[in-house]
Amino acid sequence: MPEGHSVHRLARQFADCFVGQALSVSSPQGRFADGAAALDGAVLEAARAHGKQLFLDFAGDRVLRSHLGLYGAWSFGGTDRFRGASSIGAPRRIGEREALDDGAPPGGPPVPPPPVGAVRVRLVGDEGWADLRGPALCVLETRAEAEAARARLGPDPLDLHADPAPFVAAVRRSRRPVGALLMDQAVVAGVGNIFRAESLFRRGLNPMTPGRALGEPVLLALWAENAALMRTGVRLGRIVTTDPADRPGTPEERASPEHAHLVYKRQGSPCRRCGTPVAAGELEGRALYWCPSCQR
Repeated sequence: MPEGHSVHRLARQFADCFVGQALSVSSPQGRFADGAAALDGAVLEAARAHGKQLFLDFAGDRVLRSHLGLYGAWSFGGTDRFRGASSIGAPRRIGEREALDDGAPPGGPPVPPPPVGAVRVRLVGDEGWADLRGPALCVLETRAEAEAARARLGPDPLDLHADPAPFVAAVRRSRRPVGALLMDQAVVAGVGNIFRAESLFRRGLNPMTPGRALGEPVLLALWAENAALMRTGVRLGRIVTTDPADRPGTPEERASPEHAHLVYKRQGSPCRRCGTPVAAGELEGRALYWCPSCQR
């Protein structure tokens, strides 16, 4: 599932490439036909992310709110003047490549290709287009409805103005394991399985520790760890939680995505800090990875 950094990159791309334009909106798949008809021709006024949800604000009190879920992705294309990532979402791509519309004459308007697959929504602007496939959620709402949905989410570590106090309070009053609470979007928005595993490892916290057993300084440090890791993800376009010195092998091997993490999906491999085999299990239906020695 795409984590919060990917959705923030999506918001930036929409802001850079489509905000201020009257967009042609359609639903080639047909499952969003009514919403597309209501948005067609409207000006996109803003694009924003909160956790794993994207909010596209259109003129006329209309918001297209989407959640990519496990399989959703936005793909992009455009004229020779369009400069944006070609795909953001799932399946994950290592480094988002630039995409041009080979069918448009230089300087001409965008010429989107025929839809491929089940395109829930297609947005076409002055220089490019965006296709949404496979989302877990895609709804048209008023600003008030969208804000009510956002208010049900926990604070987002990628929001520079976010107050971590609600996160700290929610964890400290819960008996649930901190590893489960980090994945609860009502507690903290945007953290997924990779950020959960890596931030707990970096703070030396056992994922099964009850939330109520952790003090405020520990939780504020955990919040800051996730904020730093996620900001790196926004900057690089992928999750990298290791320093070069942490990565074994040749320079080419160190650049491999398999070497980007400290404990995530490294079951049985030696911990890169202490050498203890990385453990794996399941917590509330999701795979869990940790070092039994570093995270006692």
